[in-house]
Amino acid sequence: MSFRLTPTLATVIGLFVLLTAALILFIETRASRAVVTEMGSQMVDLGMDAFERRLSAQVEAIREQTQFVARALKGGGFDPADDRALASFAYGALAATPQAYSVQVLRATGTGVEVERGDASGVYPLVTVDAAADPAAADLIALAQITRDPFWLPISHDAARSRTAMTFVVPAWSGERFLGVAAVSVSIARLSVIARELSANGMTVFLLHGLSELLAHPAFEGVPAGVTADNDLVDVAAAPDVLLRDLANLPAADPRRFRLGEAHAMFEAADSDGGRHYVVLERTATQIDGLPIIVGAHFPARVLEQPLDRLTLAALLGLGVLMAALVGSAILARGIARPVRRAAEGARAVARLELDGLPPLPDSRIVELKDLAQGFNAMVAGLRAFLRYVPRSLVLRLLASGEAGQPPEERHVAVLFTDIVGFTPVSEGMTAGETAAFLNEHLTLVGATIDRHGGTIDKYIGDSVMAFWGAPDAIAAPGGQAALAALDIARAIGLDNRRRVAEGLSPVRIRIGLHVGPLVVGDIGAPQRVNYTVIGDTVNVASRLETLGREIDPEAEAIILASAQVAAELPAGCASVPLGSHRVKGKGLPVDVIRLLVSASDRS
Repeated sequence: MSFRLTPTLATVIGLFVLLTAALILFIETRASRAVVTEMGSQMVDLGMDAFERRLSAQVEAIREQTQFVARALKGGGFDPADDRALASFAYGALAATPQAYSVQVLRATGTGVEVERGDASGVYPLVTVDAAADPAAADLIALAQITRDPFWLPISHDAARSRTAMTFVVPAWSGERFLGVAAVSVSIARLSVIARELSANGMTVFLLHGLSELLAHPAFEGVPAGVTADNDLVDVAAAPDVLLRDLANLPAADPRRFRLGEAHAMFEAADSDGGRHYVVLERTATQIDGLPIIVGAHFPARVLEQPLDRLTLAALLGLGVLMAALVGSAILARGIARPVRRAAEGARAVARLELDGLPPLPDSRIVELKDLAQGFNAMVAGLRAFLRYVPRSLVLRLLASGEAGQPPEERHVAVLFTDIVGFTPVSEGMTAGETAAFLNEHLTLVGATIDRHGGTIDKYIGDSVMAFWGAPDAIAAPGGQAALAALDIARAIGLDNRRRVAEGLSPVRIRIGLHVGPLVVGDIGAPQRVNYTVIGDTVNVASRLETLGREIDPEAEAIILASAQVAAELPAGCASVPLGSHRVKGKGLPVDVIRLLVSASDRS
């Protein structure tokens, strides 16, 4: 019973694909749902971004209000020289900026006012400032005149007022005239309040000033312990957060593993109970007006690793199913592919015309493979019969050169003729079968030598052989290749003669003629049957030179006569002697002839 290939493959492989795809889809859907619902990395990123946005909003509000106050010094609808009017304006500016806790306005003379946000009663204390008695105000006036552009003062702690502040300063200028300076301060305690509001679900957000000082943390209430006029911020090493105390020595982790991106630095830490945590820092804080502030967060490692663990488990399950499907597919494919592979190997051998020893394709129960085997075996049988009448080397070279079926063209070609001297005496006493065997043996010897030197056998004429070089593959010196082949033919005849004499047989003598020149090469004949051959005067001259050998040295075991054109293409090491000019049949002008010499060692 036979089966058709297409339905069999479609049914079996389709079932495997359906089963595999369905299982993988189910597993990946479950895993994706878990990853999406528990994507801790998104929570971390969103929490840090929210802190940065809140901080940026605080900073931007301070900047805008400070610039507004500075512009008012140039002409804000009040008399800047009047302390009462100046204080009234400062009150309004502070009331409009809930992020700020004080507004200070100084004239160019060094005098001015400072309005500070009071306690819960809503009273804003007013302080008059005179740089002559206040070194800090004098330094601020001097720095504003030098800097000209807005700037942030270093974070400082005021022990008398029990506050640590960030202050933004805007110098006021009218052309080249210095009018004064506006400064608005914000308490960093406000930043810790924001950190507490945003810290949730096991995640703690904080702010660093550089990498060595802690600016804001949910654990800070008011002024943190350890902050003094000489130590404005809490050192990270003394932080109330055990996960940050050894920040400089924490081992690095790869944030890309959790898709946090290159903008984050990530570290591994452990709490007092040995629980694993991750500490994440933003590498830059470009949205915070150039301040050296870094947003950070830390959280238990399970926030990021638990979704990955589930995804890994799902991937392993999917991989197991896929491997099972692959094993089944491989077993099936192997059974189907074996005869196809044999056919492919056989086809490659056929393409090289290597038909000797090519085994037939075995039969198959699959109809298509059975038809393939029968058709292939019939094709090989036909090609074997075909190659008995067409030179294998010629077909291969025509296919390789792409010239099969092309019209004739002129080429520079060398032609070689061989002929057995006195074939009749040699074959006397032989039966027809013995004569055929003798000729086949001789022509095989000559043909193999021609093939070895890249020649193409054009035809056999009785006991003669005609071959050529330079087509279908063009070569630079076809005459030299033909000469080397002729010398090897002479050597092969000599070796074979020693065998024949030892067996009591008559030796064989041979004449060889060589000429090189322009010839027409291509398909010659009727459309129903063509021959790839060469025609032209060069063929005639080569044939006549072979015949001339009976006049030059009729008793030679092998005589090789060539034209002067062949002599011009001889490779180094080929010995020859000039024989002068000779007239040959079919040529009006005499032909300069040389004789190629086989070395004495080859004749011995």
